[in-house]
Amino acid sequence: MAAEPLPGPLSAACGEVRPATAGDAVAGLAPRYVASPASVAEASAVLAAAAGLGLAVLPRGTGTRLAWGSPPHRCDLVVDTLRLDKVLEHEAGDLVARVQAGVRMDELAGVLGKAGQQLSLDVPAAPDGAGRGTVGGVLAAAAAGPRRLRYGTPRDLSIGITVVLADGTVAHSGGKVVKNVAGYDIGKLFAGSFGTLGLIAEAAFRLHPVPAAAAFVTRDCAGVAAAHEVVAVAVSSPLAPSAAEIDRANRGSPVRASVLLEGDKAGVAERSALLRELLGGSARISAEPPAWWGRSGLATAPDATLIRIAFWAGELAAVADALDAAASAAGLDPPVGGSAAAGVIYASVPGSAPAAAVADLVAALRAAAPLAQSGADGPPSRGSVVVLQAPPEVRDAVDVWGPVPSAGLMRAVKDQFDPGHRMAPGRLPGGI
Repeated sequence: MAAEPLPGPLSAACGEVRPATAGDAVAGLAPRYVASPASVAEASAVLAAAAGLGLAVLPRGTGTRLAWGSPPHRCDLVVDTLRLDKVLEHEAGDLVARVQAGVRMDELAGVLGKAGQQLSLDVPAAPDGAGRGTVGGVLAAAAAGPRRLRYGTPRDLSIGITVVLADGTVAHSGGKVVKNVAGYDIGKLFAGSFGTLGLIAEAAFRLHPVPAAAAFVTRDCAGVAAAHEVVAVAVSSPLAPSAAEIDRANRGSPVRASVLLEGDKAGVAERSALLRELLGGSARISAEPPAWWGRSGLATAPDATLIRIAFWAGELAAVADALDAAASAAGLDPPVGGSAAAGVIYASVPGSAPAAAVADLVAALRAAAPLAQSGADGPPSRGSVVVLQAPPEVRDAVDVWGPVPSAGLMRAVKDQFDPGHRMAPGRLPGGI
């Protein structure tokens, strides 16, 4: 079958435009074209051309988290950001960097590391070797790793952003200095927007020094309640942990808890010894992270269901009990792990699990007291249960986002930024 001819306006807008192939499909939805702009001006021209042609647009980096969220309702044009791959500025003295959206996280770490600095978003690497994603993709998915406890998430570290809206308009927010507060902070809106508001073209971030030393204090616990005590002791101590993670292979396994301490060599040695004393003699200290550290944020197989459970950190044990009860009733026993001190854990259900069982698990979790969610007119939610990734049969059986009290506001923002609903339509709750 002959490839579909490229529209003239799209070809004129960008030097790298091609017909889409089977490898460009998103959740089984085949786009028609792929454009790869190499500058903000080209990206603006591409989206202006797409608007004139009425094309639905989906931004894409490496695709590491493209399976997250709901599948788009339409996808005519994929805008690939990988040619937007420049570190535009690195003001080491100000601990600030401005980069294009297609810069890979691993490559950015290498550039910043030469100056002894880092962007403290230790997002997990994809199991297929695709790396940790691009700057734009990480920001759009609001992805963060274990050190979110100390450094926050992408929206916390972003201090400026350049975006291209659905009609090709280029908009800027913030700046490249930490204290710049001029203008409306659209960067906070675009963090976690999954491409539904526009294309992230550039971002500026606050950086941190690479610590001279790090130590992991790890203890095996009989159950989640004991692991919660380990985490609580570490976080409430004056020892300033950067992260506290837990990991459990199944309900019958011990729960492993590990706490990360960072700083100068002498200080880390002293603090880790004090923490080991606080946690008991069975705690052990290592300079390298446990093998399971930080791996919970991505499913280990492309057909697995990855569930993110967010909650008040003090209710970890109650959340784990609710998860165990729900999983047992559904005939499942998923591995669980994540950033317990920050109130985010993940459960990964194998792709072989029946879709109905996964749907029962999710429904029971959302109804559990420590995770009680509400609709738009209900009381404030105490947590959230989001199906980040799942095979098609599971997506058909569940609402991947669940109740979202702010859905009305989200829809209003979508209408303002993308009135034609052509940017990744349907990726957010309620088909937004």
